[in-house]
Amino acid sequence: MSQSTGKSRRWLVDLLLLAALWGASFLFMRIGAAEFGALPTAAVRVTIATLFLLPCLFLARQGPALAQHWKAILLIGVANSGLPFALFCFALLTLSSGLAAVLNATVPMFGALVAWAWFRDRPDNSRLVGLVVGFVGVALLASRSASPHADAAGDAGSAQLLGVVACLGACLSYGVSASATRRYLAGIPSLATATGSQIGATLFLALPAIWLWPKHMPSLHAWLALTALGILCTGVAYILFFRLIAMAGPARALTVTFLVPVFAVFYGAVFLSEPITTWMLMCAAVIVCGVALSTGVVKLPFRRAAVRQA
Repeated sequence: MSQSTGKSRRWLVDLLLLAALWGASFLFMRIGAAEFGALPTAAVRVTIATLFLLPCLFLARQGPALAQHWKAILLIGVANSGLPFALFCFALLTLSSGLAAVLNATVPMFGALVAWAWFRDRPDNSRLVGLVVGFVGVALLASRSASPHADAAGDAGSAQLLGVVACLGACLSYGVSASATRRYLAGIPSLATATGSQIGATLFLALPAIWLWPKHMPSLHAWLALTALGILCTGVAYILFFRLIAMAGPARALTVTFLVPVFAVFYGAVFLSEPITTWMLMCAAVIVCGVALSTGVVKLPFRRAAVRQA
């Protein structure tokens, strides 16, 4: 086996493993939020991730980089982890894990919009079409959002719609943090950024989590779910993600977005008996097409057509 073939297989293995871990995060968040509540679940997640990443940070000798840029890293950690994790946990109180993961696939679209507004990084025509297609898919999905807990009517329907809005708010927060990282954290070692962001998120969520801590001790099942969420789906996933970027580049790493909902829907159906509706699959296909176009993974032949006419 050639060296290039081996390297290709390694990044593909990392890609699938990362998608499997991030897909499982929606399952674990839903299990944890049911007993801990939204904010305590998010707080426990980032606290465990911090405890896992800190030794890695010092072993890699990237502590000085974190100490030098701690203000920016901690603040961006609120937008990159603290706020979106809390919003997703809140959404998963009423939405299925698969539906939340499908909405999470819009992150690259929000990233493109924020970069356009912040850096005047205007998307080309193909990407603009992708943005429109993607948000049409989200609107269609939100119009008939499905929940395994209740009928989409009355208070239940309003709660589900609020959950969809919370998911989209989390995706927007990810988009803002991506541009903020590009603007303020360029050149800083990735492990320092990852660890510092979890520390910032922990500080941000600590007091609200203590205030809203459940009166009854959550079960061992819920604690195990949050332990896996913090160590595997956050700590290990961060390391895999940055290694994937180093091996395969940002464009290939971005394709993990398309795989995460597949794993999340599968986990939800198998472990939580969540229904998979035809409408949900159709809207997911529209959203994936929009994301593929808006991120440049797939391009429409606008320029080619113009050349032929000339």
